[in-house]
Amino acid sequence: MSNQIPEVKLHDGLNLPVIGLGTYTLNGDEGATAIQRAIDENGYRLIDSAYNYENEGTVGEAVKRISVPREELRITSKLPGRYQTYDKATKTIQESLYRAHLDYYDLYLIHWPNPKKDHYVEAWQALIDAKKQGLIRSIGVCNFLPDHLERLEKETGEKPSINQVELHPYFNQEHQRKWHEENGIQTESWSPLGHGNDILQQRTIQQIADRHQKSAAQVVLRWHYQVGSIAIPKSSNPDRQLENISIFDFSLDNAEINSISAMTKPNGRINDQDPAIYEEF
Repeated sequence: MSNQIPEVKLHDGLNLPVIGLGTYTLNGDEGATAIQRAIDENGYRLIDSAYNYENEGTVGEAVKRISVPREELRITSKLPGRYQTYDKATKTIQESLYRAHLDYYDLYLIHWPNPKKDHYVEAWQALIDAKKQGLIRSIGVCNFLPDHLERLEKETGEKPSINQVELHPYFNQEHQRKWHEENGIQTESWSPLGHGNDILQQRTIQQIADRHQKSAAQVVLRWHYQVGSIAIPKSSNPDRQLENISIFDFSLDNAEINSISAMTKPNGRINDQDPAIYEEF
């Protein structure tokens, strides 16, 4: 299964599968079992976690249990907003590794820019230095707007390899995605299926799904892939995990892609978390 998943190469040379497993709310033994099955049975190799999910240890436990070599995995975690000063960020990266019992993270991200507190540049410098020390293979951000991204590169000389943003048919991030593409930054989608709204019940999605004899979720995840974004859908159910990753035996045509993209809304964010003003704890 894993060999059938295409990969993209980040600007720093790290290869990532084009679909991964989100782990928010996957905690404890139940979460570790779900992650283990996703890797061993369903072919996932990209695993997304965060300090604030309180499950880095769960991910680490799953890694201990699996039969897949560590070097085949791409494990992500994220720095929380309250630890963005340089010294706190440095210690938090180390703590993230201790929690997971890992020697390195493949990808480590700043979770939100928190522009009012204005520590994200020094947090970025901490990530740069941790990468030089071999603690992280690739460094990126989440929820950063173009002006935040430009400032990182201007003040440190290094731009993120990836920006994980809210992205789904109700909020298609067309302009942000285009900016990423023009600047060599990979887009990654959180809440790719629009958790908490009715995207999968929409007639547009259902008609396309019927046409291809696929599920609504598979159609939306295929849309993410074809617009150039890495999706990280979350599921603890093995059957749903397999369904979500089985999107490479069909294609959407341009009309179908455009019809899904046209579902976007000006107020399409799930929780109205605007990175220009939102502050993560």
